[in-house]
Amino acid sequence: MRSERVRERATTLHASCEALADVLPGVVDGTSSLERSDRRHVERCLRCQAELAQYRKLLRAMQGLRSVTATEPSGLVTDVIAHIEAAGERRAVRAALTGRKVAYIGGIAAAATAAGAGAAIVLVTRGRKGRLPLAG
Repeated sequence: MRSERVRERATTLHASCEALADVLPGVVDGTSSLERSDRRHVERCLRCQAELAQYRKLLRAMQGLRSVTATEPSGLVTDVIAHIEAAGERRAVRAALTGRKVAYIGGIAAAATAAGAGAAIVLVTRGRKGRLPLAG
């Protein structure tokens, strides 16, 4: 009988822990609060107390990051600008070459079309010379 109550209580505590898991971060940062029964649960539950301690530790660490400022190494801005300019120049050269390729391909296509049309005309005119005209 007693072992059943212990199991039942453990199941209830576990369910309460899971229900409080989403609320505990808000409790630490002050955006939410616990009801009386939830506060009693946390006071008795080592798991929830440990989770609260972890959230508090994380919040302190994040607040500490607000005051940390990093200074950029000397010459970093100049190096970044130089790399951006070089990349822009490479892109401009690539675009010019790509434009020329398109022009070359267009010229080759036009020449091939003209050659094909000329060959067709030559074949048609040669084929007609060998035939006898129809009597009319």
